[in-house]
Amino acid sequence: MVFYFTSSAQPDSIVYMGRDKYENEELIKYGWEEDVWFHADKFSSAHVYLRLKKGETWDKINPDLLNDLAQLTKANSIEGNKKDHVTIIYTPWSNLKKTPGMDVGQVSFFNQKMVKRIKVEKRVNEIINRLNKTKVERNPDLNAEKIAHERQLRQQKYAEEKRKREIEMKKREDYQKMYDMKNYVGAIKEEEMKSNKFDGDVDFEEFEDDFM
Repeated sequence: MVFYFTSSAQPDSIVYMGRDKYENEELIKYGWEEDVWFHADKFSSAHVYLRLKKGETWDKINPDLLNDLAQLTKANSIEGNKKDHVTIIYTPWSNLKKTPGMDVGQVSFFNQKMVKRIKVEKRVNEIINRLNKTKVERNPDLNAEKIAHERQLRQQKYAEEKRKREIEMKKREDYQKMYDMKNYVGAIKEEEMKSNKFDGDVDFEEFEDDFM
């Protein structure tokens, strides 16, 4: 079961988290490149995800949305929820590193420099209550969703590359037409210049006799 939330800071964003550590393991496995992972630092907590939209970047998340995600992550940590001054870490899903021997739901990072932190001074019940009112439980086929998403990305990439090739081909055709036209006009001018003059060896008397 996956829980989905709606943030009033950015209602069209997809915010979701796993029910337990086993569900977290599935989310780690079937995450998208557009996902950003949130977790309480130094405490066990739910794995909360934000799915970025096209054009958004993980290091420039809407501050109000980021605060909602941090509060939601803190509230879903048994220990962290009871404490003040809790640090929430977040990083792109692609930076999550899973190695053999790790516990269920446990991860590390490929690049520590790609891990950002936000401090939550205290729990804000107003935010948590607002988010919990939007909570929806679903049982998605994570694998099928990821396969469909990646297929769509490949199709979009192919369409974009095809469009670029068509634009480039059109530019080349236009350039060739201009080049051919320029040479054609030049050839006409040169031919005209040749037809308007006589060769220096012409005998004008013989030339006149031809028309007598």
